[in-house]
Amino acid sequence: MSILWAIIAGLVIGLLAKLVVPGRQPIPLWLTVVLGVIGGMIGNFLASAFGVADTRGIDWIRHFFQIGAAAVLIGLVTPLWSRRKA
Repeated sequence: MSILWAIIAGLVIGLLAKLVVPGRQPIPLWLTVVLGVIGGMIGNFLASAFGVADTRGIDWIRHFFQIGAAAVLIGLVTPLWSRRKA
């Protein structure tokens, strides 16, 4: 069940990250989900490193780290994906 939640969270994080990154990102949905999952894991690590992983209520700072990490990944991967041979 945790794998399903990771995929759902990756989808949400990835889609929000695509909204943050300027311009068009012509990457497929499956790559958006993968980058969202990886961004979520990096964001959780950063939130733990800064001591803000568990706060009262909604962990907004952790979510900002997750979306930010996914946005960076999308920004790095999109040009590589666009240049690949079909």
